[in-house]
Amino acid sequence: MDSAELRAMQAPYKDKYKSDPNAAIITLKAHGSIDESKIACKVETGRALAVAGLHPATGGSGAELCSGDMLLEALVACAGVTLKAVATALGIPLKAGVVRAEGDLDFRGTLGVAKDAPVGFREIRLTFDLDTEASQEQIDSLIKLTERYCVIFQTLASPPKLGLTINRA
Repeated sequence: MDSAELRAMQAPYKDKYKSDPNAAIITLKAHGSIDESKIACKVETGRALAVAGLHPATGGSGAELCSGDMLLEALVACAGVTLKAVATALGIPLKAGVVRAEGDLDFRGTLGVAKDAPVGFREIRLTFDLDTEASQEQIDSLIKLTERYCVIFQTLASPPKLGLTINRA
């Protein structure tokens, strides 16, 4: 896909959202079922069933997916798609690319071992290894726009208001 094809594909959406801003507000949803026999949650991904469980550093077997890994995978996926879309829109040729995310966790926090230890990631690092002949100015623009338009990156950088509700069966 080239920049003209991308623009043509997105043009009707951009026009619609400019004339009707409320049409751009979409509620994404995720659904999971708590496993009855083990400490796990079965998450429906739309493509397959992902079973998340405890990380081995908290007593898990490692057979299930770690939710922290899934968060980093979502960041990698979103950043990779965003980077490719931005490169396409700007006409920046990419021969190849690898996206990596790393995050540091202190499991004392989630296990309640140390009250001063945070629950959650202390730091997340996102890295792109790009095979391109683009100029440094183009790469700087590519990274700036990828950061700006990556939904997961922006959600982590500026967390939304969160709410939690319990409904009794």
